[in-house]
Amino acid sequence: MATSRRVLILDDDPLHLEIYGMMVQKAGFESIPVFVRFAGLDPIPDAGIDLVLLDYRLNSVKTAPEIAQEIRAKFPDAPIILLSDLWSPPADVAPYISQFVRKGDPAKLLDALRAQSRGVDALLSHVQKLAGWGGERED
Repeated sequence: MATSRRVLILDDDPLHLEIYGMMVQKAGFESIPVFVRFAGLDPIPDAGIDLVLLDYRLNSVKTAPEIAQEIRAKFPDAPIILLSDLWSPPADVAPYISQFVRKGDPAKLLDALRAQSRGVDALLSHVQKLAGWGGERED
């Protein structure tokens, strides 16, 4: 049985964490909410994160680009979906994100979650084939 993809959600608004968490769960993923406080972050799990949702405008001593850089270092294969009310991804965070979604469009967010999850599945399948863990080896 396949395990549910774990989605790390980082936001400074508890209501947004709850809303995004419900959307993530409705899409069939496990929600891992992390409240971004002014003084920093709640603890981030050490392992098992498949996807990341990150709010751009944070009321915190750490900026979204700084947090994205930390997430990228800790989970290099986890796609980061940036959420913002801006029209396009800001240049300071662009090198760290996999996809940008404007806030207020739940259908696009769900599409992004599913698309990024398929990318994770393809990567895992490729690694398993290379390691000889599953499926047929290609010669």
